[in-house]
Amino acid sequence: MNVTVLVLDGAFDSGLATVLDALSTANELAQMCGVAAPRFEVALAGVRPEVRSALGMRVPVRPLADCPPPDCVILPAVGPKMPEPLVEALGRPDIADAIAYLRQCQAAGVQIGAACIGTFVLAEGGLLDGHDATTTWWLVPLFRQRYPRVRLDPQRILVPSGRLVTAGAALSHIDLALWLIRQHSPELAALVARYLIVDARPSQSAYMIADHLAHADPLIERFDRWTREHLHRPISLDEAARALATSKRTLSRRLAEVLGKTPLGYIQDLRAERAVHLLKTSAHSVDRIAELVGYADGVTLRALLRRRLGVG
Repeated sequence: MNVTVLVLDGAFDSGLATVLDALSTANELAQMCGVAAPRFEVALAGVRPEVRSALGMRVPVRPLADCPPPDCVILPAVGPKMPEPLVEALGRPDIADAIAYLRQCQAAGVQIGAACIGTFVLAEGGLLDGHDATTTWWLVPLFRQRYPRVRLDPQRILVPSGRLVTAGAALSHIDLALWLIRQHSPELAALVARYLIVDARPSQSAYMIADHLAHADPLIERFDRWTREHLHRPISLDEAARALATSKRTLSRRLAEVLGKTPLGYIQDLRAERAVHLLKTSAHSVDRIAELVGYADGVTLRALLRRRLGVG
C-alpha cells in the first residue's frame, strides 16, 4: 500500500515521527509474526524541496511528482499551536500548494487523513465541508467559527467520514496511524498497539480543559466563572441568564456557536471536571463528591462520568 506522508514546513516533530514509527513497526511485526497484511510503502513528500520540522530538523522529503501514486495521504500537524500564529500560517504559499494537491487526491478517491492542526489545512481547502470531523480540542472555537460547514465532533479522538479521516490533538497521530493499519489488518493493528504500549482512547473529553475553551468568548467566560461558583447546587438557565444580565436565548446561541454545546451540556462538563479532580485528590466517597458537584447521589455521578468520559 502506497502511503504518502505530506510534510509541511514547521511540521510537528512528534506527530510526524509517530506516524512513521507506527507504519514501520507494522511492517516489521507483519514479517516477524507472519501476519497477512499489505506492506506500507511510505514516501515522505513535500511541496517544497527543503522542509524543516518545528524544532528545526531537516526532513528528507521527495517531490510529489517523484512519489508513486498514493493509496493514502497522511498530513501531520504543522507547528503553530495557538489561534493567531495558526491563522497566519494558513495563508502561507506552501500550504496553498498542499491544499491544491490534496484536492486532486480527493477528486481521485484517495484516502486522506490528518491529525491535530493538520485538520485545519483540510478544512481551509474545503475538503471537510459537509463531513464529520474532529480536531485538536483547544482550537475548537476557532475551528467552528472559521469552518461552519464542517460537522465538528471534538469529543472524539478519531472520526472517519467517507474517504477522509481526522484525528484530535497532538499524540492522536498514533490513533490515525493505527486506524489506517486496522483497515487492512485488525490483528496487526492490535500488535502494533501492544508493542508501542498504546491505550484505547475513544474520547478527547478526559483531556479537555473547559476553562481554556471558555476564554474564547467574554460571555462564555463569565458564564463559566458563575457556574463554577454554584456547582454545589442545582443551576437553572433562568438564574444564570439573570446573573449575567443576558437572555437565555443569547446565552444558548453563544455556547452553540463557540463550543457547540448547550448550557446544560457545558454545566455537566464542569461537574465532570470537578468530580474527576476530587476523585483524584481527596478522600471523599463518590456519594460525597456527587453532593459537592450538585448531584443527589453517586449513581447519577457515575452515569455522568461514563457518558462523558467513557469510564466509570
